[in-house]
Parts: sequence; structure tokens; C-alpha cells
Amino acid sequence: MARKIALEKVRNIGIMAHIDAGKTTTTERILYYTGRTHRMGEVHEGAAVMDWMEQEKERGITITSAATTCFWREHRVNIIDTPGHVDFTVEVERSLRVLDGAIAVFCAVGGVEPQSETVWRQADKYNVSRIAFINKMDRVGANFARSVEMIHDRLGANAVPIALPVGSGELFTGVIDLIHMKAISWNEENQGLTFDVYDIPEDLMEEATSARQRLLESVAEVDEILFELYAREAEISASQLVAAIRRATLQALFVPVLCGSAFKNKGIQLLLDAIVDLLPSPSDLGGVDGVHPVKGEQIHRNADDQEPLAALAFKIMTDPYVGRLAFLRIYSGTLKAGGQAFNATKDTKQRIGRILQMHANKREEKEEAYAGDIVAIVGFKDITTGDTLCNRENPILLERMNFPEPVISVAVEPKSKADEEKLSEALSRLAEEDPTFVVRIDSETGQTIISGMGELHLEILVDRALREFHVAANVGRPQVSYRETVTVMAETETKYVRQSGGQGQYAHIKVRIEPAANARGVLFESEVKAGDIPREFIPAVEKGVREAAKAGVLAGYSLINVKLTLLGGGWHEVDSNEIAFKVAGAMALREVARKARPTLLEPVMNVEIVVPPQYTGQVTGDLNSRRGKIAGMVPRDDAQVLAASVPLSEMFGYATQLRSLTQGRAVYSMEFAKYERAPKKVVDRIAHGVVS
Repeated sequence: MARKIALEKVRNIGIMAHIDAGKTTTTERILYYTGRTHRMGEVHEGAAVMDWMEQEKERGITITSAATTCFWREHRVNIIDTPGHVDFTVEVERSLRVLDGAIAVFCAVGGVEPQSETVWRQADKYNVSRIAFINKMDRVGANFARSVEMIHDRLGANAVPIALPVGSGELFTGVIDLIHMKAISWNEENQGLTFDVYDIPEDLMEEATSARQRLLESVAEVDEILFELYAREAEISASQLVAAIRRATLQALFVPVLCGSAFKNKGIQLLLDAIVDLLPSPSDLGGVDGVHPVKGEQIHRNADDQEPLAALAFKIMTDPYVGRLAFLRIYSGTLKAGGQAFNATKDTKQRIGRILQMHANKREEKEEAYAGDIVAIVGFKDITTGDTLCNRENPILLERMNFPEPVISVAVEPKSKADEEKLSEALSRLAEEDPTFVVRIDSETGQTIISGMGELHLEILVDRALREFHVAANVGRPQVSYRETVTVMAETETKYVRQSGGQGQYAHIKVRIEPAANARGVLFESEVKAGDIPREFIPAVEKGVREAAKAGVLAGYSLINVKLTLLGGGWHEVDSNEIAFKVAGAMALREVARKARPTLLEPVMNVEIVVPPQYTGQVTGDLNSRRGKIAGMVPRDDAQVLAASVPLSEMFGYATQLRSLTQGRAVYSMEFAKYERAPKKVVDRIAHGVVS
């Protein structure tokens, strides 16, 4: 069965932004105007199509990325609506990994906010082409020019308007299209379904002409074809300008900026035109690179149905009706329902059950999926996020995704004995879906510890265990995931000798440990001279060191920012083996770490608080009491924006405290910044059980 939509007419895009910038409302309008839905769902009413989870409806926020498909001007647009809250940053990370383009939504009042910067950096990491949409132009305090300036200054992007707002706040009535030099207003009687195009009013013509001139100059600076026309002062048509903007956008040299109000149904059709005209198709990006899973040689696959299969599993989800779903981005080749694929990551065969085109939590069956498609597969058992599917005859391994480490932990236990097994199954299923959610059993206390990206993250997951898996759990106080490190250089010599009749165990090693800034774990090096230790035993020492580093010497937290050097040692012709050297490596690490004045590192968060000016003093005083460091203060219309770094352990319950200090008028967001040395009183309290 041949594909119905040519690959050149496919767009895989994401909607990304800071929390409450209007991503989901924008997506709802896109679905309505493309005919995918027949009524607009509102976030504040809990009726948004893309926010289908109960927790999303109750809280009015997006928690999980939702995929859908719609059509505009004979193009297929595959959309992923991503969360804005930093606790669910993994959803943005894995979505951007498989998307070709993105719409970055900004609030016209807030401009570039903290999570805007985070998602922008994530898009930079995967070279995703972007369009900026300044939303909420109908809000009091909306400032289009300042928002564009903030995109320039904070994100370092070459952002240039291709549309201007007509008025702002309550006076926002429409948009000026700078490419076609026309004004557009939307009809409120039919919810913006139709619109009027008219000549630009005289009082706005000077501003529009000046903005178009800046647009032409900006594009000419980054596009040679347009530069030649501009230099000759030739007449530049709308189609020539669109083609030039598209070329520059695809090379990430240019970010077109549009504006509107999704809630008031203005500006969305212009945004849809920009998606089709300016963002890349899979064929524009030239395919995907990977390596041969055995030989390790580089392989390139073009975005073509005739090429061998290359697909990436970017999300696992449990659906209450069809079971386990694996979301795939197909880069090349085709998939057929009932066929087979080879999992190059796990070296296993996978039977393809049903192929589903997802529309949030609704499903549409497909017989076949092609290059460029984003689909969900039913029937995969042994598959995890980041696995590559391909043909066994032409294998390829695509680059896996890296996810941030969890920063907060709580202990959970079932409310009744009967719930024990159900809780274990629920947590393992949730961990399969979310790579930033980690479940482990504490070896000393026997407690089940769950770790995640924040209090809200863990609260949602425990709530899902109750609602989806019908298992009630008691949750302990949040615990911070500290790390351990060393502060001075130290050396030790370790011998591991066991004799119990017959062949024994013998390993002798000398090691040095020292601090190493920014080493994510233990940096292992060998300076062993020939003849001291056989080369085949050195990996065993490293393995022992790394396993021991997972539980440090102060309070059982992982050891990071250290360098361990194997200096030498000795061996026995009969009794030495890999197991003996692995045990010696673990023993040596523990011994030498204790000598090197170990200490604790605590996670420090970047916190941004938007607070009315009259409460600034109370808020800064409270931050200081939490060991916070104020990094800066920026005035914004009717508020102050405080930037601070605060230890995570001091931020529990902060939302409630901030509300009471400011009568509920301040808001804050935070994200993990780095690990820093904890003060002595914190180390004493945690590592030595000293009551502070």
C-alpha cells in the first residue's frame, strides 16, 4: 500500500514553552482550525483534548507529552504537545529528540521565562528548527517588542518578526503579515474560523514598512540568494521571501516570530501557514546517522520508504485499553502490522502487533507506517526508551537519549499486605514509561525508595499508582539525593587474600584518589607498569571501583567528582583472577575515600520568583533564611523577577510559604543547577546522625 501523503508534505513538530505560556491552548486551536476536532477544549475547564489524564484536567497543566496528527493545505502535521513544568522535562527531551521542527510559545507579558530557556537549550542540542509564537497578546501588559528582544538577549537567537500585532491587551484586534504586507482580523462570531484580509491602515503603515525592511535586511544577511536580490534593489516577491526565510530557518540561522492570542482565537491560521512554509520535512533533514551494532562503523540512512528500516522508540506508555504502547519515530523504511523488526539495542526480534496513529489518548489503526511517521506499536514486550528498531539484514544503532539524574527521593509502602505485589508491579510499569523515575530497595532499611525530578513529579506518579493500578500507598517525607566526594589527595595499598583449600584468591593493588571537578562519577585511570598487574585484570579493578562508588563511605550516596588512579600492585600466578581484583578494587576505593576527607555534595536549584514589588523584601529575607544566594533582580512592568540559587533541601514546602508571604500573588519555578559542597552542619546531621 503506497503512502498517501508525499514525504515532502510531512511536518513533525513540537509545541514547547514555559508552564502557562499557552502551549496546550495553541494546540487545541490548531486541531480545531484543521478540522481534527469540532469543538475547542479549554484547559481551565479541564476539557482540553491533549490534556487527557485525570491529573492534567484537575491541575490544568500538561504532564505527559501527547501526540496527534492533523492536515493543513494538503500537508500532514504530526504534533507533540509537551509539558512546561520542569519536573516533566524528560517529556520535552525525548520529544525533541525525534522531531524536525518546533514552535516555541512565549507569553507576551512574561517573555522568556526560566523553562523557556531550558527547552530552548534542549532544542539546540538536537538542532531543531524553530518558529517563535508570542501568545497572549490580549493580556494586560503584553509587550511584543520586549518579548522579541528577550529572545535575542536571553536565548541568543536571531529572532525577527514576520508579523506585527495590531494593538495589545484589550485593544489587540489582529495581525499585520509582513511577508504579504496585509492586515488580518479574525471573526469572533465563529470563534476565529474565518478572517478578513485588508490593506494595512495608514497609521500603522510606517511601522509595518520599517519592520519589513528590517526583515529583508536580516534575511539577506544569512541567505545568499536573497542578498543578491536585495543588493540589486530588485523587487522581492512574497514567494522569494518565504523561500529565503525557510532556507535560513532550516539552517538555524533565523527564527521567524509570529504573534496572536490562542485563547481569543487570533493568529493560529498564520502560524499553521508558517509550519507548512518554513519548518522542515523529514526529507529536508537528509535522514539519520547511526553505527553498525557489531562493527561500529558509521551508517547513514536517507529519509526514504525504500531504504532499510531505522526507527527509534522514544516513549513507552501503558494504555488501559490496549496495554503497553511503544511510540516510534520512523526515520527510514516501512513497518507493517503483523511483521517483525530487529531490536538492535537488545539484539532481539520484535513482533509488530498493531500500528496505531495516536490522537492524544484515542487510537486509529494503520496497516503500514512509513519514513517520517510517528506511530505507536502494540505488542512489543522487551523494549525500552531509546531502543533502535531495524532490519536484521541491515542493522543500525541510533544514538540513545541521555536523561537527567533524579534529585529527590521518598520512601513508599503499601497500605495493606495485599497491596505489596500490586505496588511493586505499578512502580515497575511507571518506571518503564519514565526514565527519570527510579525505583530501588534500600539494602539497609528494606524500604522501597522512589526518586524523581521534583515533589510534583513524585506526587503525580503516586497518584497514578492509585488511580490506574488501584494500589494505595503511604509516602514518607521527601529525601534529597545527596552525592559524596573527596576533598584532598590520598593513597592506599590493598591486599585481598583468601585461602580455603585448593585455589585461593589473591589481589594486590595501590591506588590514588583526588578531587576532579565536573566528573559525573569516578574518572578511572591506570598508570600500572608492565609486569606489575596483568592487563586483563585492570578492567576488573575498574568494575569493582565503579560498583563501590555507587554507595559512598559517608552516608551511602554515590561518589562523584573524583579521579582514581591505579598505580601498581602485585599478583599470584595461581590464585589471582578477575573476581579477586574486582573485590580488591571495591575495598581500595572504600579505604582510600575514607582517607581523603570525604564530604557531602547537595543539589542546588536555580529558582526564579516573580513577585509584586511590595513583597520583595519578605521574599528575599525568606530566601536568605533558606541558605539562598540572590543572583539578580530584574524589574518587569508590575513585578520584580528574583533569580536565586537555593539548596533543594531548603525548598520543601516553599510553594505554601511563598503564597502566605505574598497573599498568593507570587509564582516561582525551579530547576536543577549543580551539586555544591554541603555545609558542615548538614554533613554532620546526615552523615554522622548529629542533631542540629
